[in-house]
Amino acid sequence: MPVKSKQKKEYLRDVIRHVDIKSFDSTPIIDSMRDMSFTSRDTASAADILNRMIKDKGCVIFLTIAGSTSSGGCMQVYVDMVRNKMVDAIVATGASIVDMDFFEALGYKHYKGIPTADDKDLRKHYIDRIYDTYIDEEELQHCDMTIKKIADTLEKRPYSSREFIREMGKWLVKHSKKKDSLVQVAYEHNVPIFCPAFSDSSAGFGLVSHQWENPKSHVSIDSVKDFLELTKIKMASKSSGLFMIGGGVPKNFVQDTVICAEVLGKEVGMHKYAVQITVADPRDGACSSSTLKEASSWGKVDTVYEQMVYAEATSVLPLIISYVYHKKDWKKRTRYEWTKMLDR
Repeated sequence: MPVKSKQKKEYLRDVIRHVDIKSFDSTPIIDSMRDMSFTSRDTASAADILNRMIKDKGCVIFLTIAGSTSSGGCMQVYVDMVRNKMVDAIVATGASIVDMDFFEALGYKHYKGIPTADDKDLRKHYIDRIYDTYIDEEELQHCDMTIKKIADTLEKRPYSSREFIREMGKWLVKHSKKKDSLVQVAYEHNVPIFCPAFSDSSAGFGLVSHQWENPKSHVSIDSVKDFLELTKIKMASKSSGLFMIGGGVPKNFVQDTVICAEVLGKEVGMHKYAVQITVADPRDGACSSSTLKEASSWGKVDTVYEQMVYAEATSVLPLIISYVYHKKDWKKRTRYEWTKMLDR
């Protein structure tokens, strides 16, 4: 059990504040970076490719999120991308969607910490650390049980993670303590969110508790249905683009829709555009760090408009999205609302 003391309050004192890309115009910075070198030029190229996706009529844009950018201050960036028609479908880790976004929608916060903290002392106070960010474990367990509460109200059957996250968004319409939650905003704009490893998060603890109490008939998550639904979007698209934060399962999952469509007997084009922001090294052969050019050998990504940006994402993501926001080409874009197709 956690130790109740003044020290816990001292740990959880300084709140992480999410950057607002609407509040500043990064256009002069990106324009300057375009004539520089190294990561600066790559960042400007990534901004140009994302804006090209937005201007390309018929191009469906997939956003993938891995890592801890949401808890680290970029949560509002993703909300603004959905609100302003910069993304049509999202593939993310369960942690990004549940432990970070849904968690804050319940009224909880992430706090500034330090990477050199005494982790044994943090554990004593039930404080979880994400590098230099803290979360109250007691509040996180309430998030777990809220997932259970939602599952308890649903028809007992298999759901894709997309279907279940939609139910989370519906629940937040009545119960959210925070105006801008990605889960709720995506629900309201019919933007599907997929978490192919959904149980690797607070959702897993909540759903295990639900199944423990309902062993014979219960809600479960069908990751194969996730794959099929995501592939249906790819098959219905004229062309597609990827904007990827980190790597891991979300990155590989969305890239594989090209191969999956082929297996189903449907010929689709490779993803026409691709940007990946990562600090991972490709030399170990991991799918998280494989380059976009490597993905082309698998028939997943075309290499005409692709850009790897080797940077910690919170340092460049706000600049890229602020630039695209202030270009305003998204205003002319169609909102696809793929959820309506998937719910038929």
